[in-house]
Amino acid sequence: MVPTNGSSRDQPESSVNIDAMNQAGWPVKRRSLLPVFLATILIGSALIYSFGRVGLASAAQETVQAILSLVGLGESSQVVEATTRFFEQGWPPMIASEQETSRIENFERGSLPWFSYIEKREVPAISVEFVDGTVVEREVTEVKEVLVKPVGYLQRVAWLMWETLEIALWGTIMAIVCGFPLGMLGSRRITKTGPLVSLARSVCSLSRAIPELISALFFVLLFGFGPAAGVLALGLHSAGFLGKFFADDIDNTKPGPSEALSSSGVGRIDVFLHALLPQVLPQYLAYVQYILERNVRAATVLGIVGAGGIGVELMGKWHNFQFGHATTVLIAIFLTVVTLEAISQTLRMKWIQD
Repeated sequence: MVPTNGSSRDQPESSVNIDAMNQAGWPVKRRSLLPVFLATILIGSALIYSFGRVGLASAAQETVQAILSLVGLGESSQVVEATTRFFEQGWPPMIASEQETSRIENFERGSLPWFSYIEKREVPAISVEFVDGTVVEREVTEVKEVLVKPVGYLQRVAWLMWETLEIALWGTIMAIVCGFPLGMLGSRRITKTGPLVSLARSVCSLSRAIPELISALFFVLLFGFGPAAGVLALGLHSAGFLGKFFADDIDNTKPGPSEALSSSGVGRIDVFLHALLPQVLPQYLAYVQYILERNVRAATVLGIVGAGGIGVELMGKWHNFQFGHATTVLIAIFLTVVTLEAISQTLRMKWIQD
């Protein structure tokens, strides 16, 4: 209640409210806003400095210039030109593959692959000749014979995408195999030895702290280029997540069922199977589903450092400005992630209901 006597009318409204709340029994204290004001100025200044330092100021300026260029109020923009070039060269997606017949080993014209055919292409080239003792370069047109497979590149992308899924699947399996014991050792509800719990949680933190790309570089150095390095990198990184999630969920379960079984003489394994696991199993399935989806996305990137998968193909096409092929790869990644999410959601709901 706010006092209404004459002396309170001369005080600021905020002081009146605080006094009234104190009189009503609320432990409210009057605080100065100066530290908050100074902290706001300090944080705001740091953010403004960092905004320009990381290049966001330049990016914002180029974005405004692009918008003005699109509405006809500004000069040409680098952003608009790059976007236009990508969509002009990146669409439609390339699904056919071509290969010069002269580079195909033991090529036989009478036994072409299914739906394949031979075409001749005119390719600009440079002819070097010696005229009167000097080197003369001339632009000429060469005719090359190529074998065209109508869906050859689509088959290659599908095969690489399948390899990417294999990397993600085995990385997830490795994460479960390593993360489950780490979760059991890191749970204070199961492991009664404090140092062992700290050690298990430290291992989980260490594996999470190392990014997949960094560990993939290390495994490529050890085992060479290929999917094995990607599997090990994903498994090592994901095991830290699963170990932490598994341990935290067990520690957050209701103690009643497990204490009741323990007091009746039931062993630890049976207590885990009949009292703890039913409480955490839906969350465990959700974690595994999330890690699998995450590994699929991560596996597409690991190819950049030579760890196999479709990332190698995407990087090569992108660097060679073959945006039509890059668009095919990006569409394949998008469809794979969406399809996998739909399947995993359906299976998870079915498992939870069962």
